[in-house]
Amino acid sequence: MTSIDDLADRLRMFAAERDWEQFHTPKNLAMALAGETGELLAELQWLTPEESWNVMDDPKAGPRVQGELADVFLYLIRLADLLDVDLVESAAAKLAENAQRYDADAYRGSARKAPPL
Repeated sequence: MTSIDDLADRLRMFAAERDWEQFHTPKNLAMALAGETGELLAELQWLTPEESWNVMDDPKAGPRVQGELADVFLYLIRLADLLDVDLVESAAAKLAENAQRYDADAYRGSARKAPPL
C-alpha cells in the first residue's frame, strides 16, 4: 500500500523532473485543487441521489469520478507537502474537534451547524 508520504515524494519528483516547482505555489495549488473539486462536482451534479450512490457501477462515469477523486487527492497532498502540513495528523485533530462540537446525542439525525468552539 502506498502511503501519503510516498505519494508526496513522488509528486515532488514529478514536479522537479518537469521544472514545475516554479508553478507549484500554495496559491496556484489551492486554485488547481478548487478546479479539480469542481470537475468532481460536475460528474455528480445532475445525478439523482440514487444515481450518485451507484455512480461507480457506471462503466463510463465510474472511472471519471475515480480520476477526479485522484486529482483532488494529489493536489491536496502536494499543497500540504509544500506547507509542511501532516494531513493524517491534521485530519485526526479535526475529527476530534468535530466530535466535541457535534455531540452524538445532541446532533443525531440533524444537519444543523454547530457553533464554533
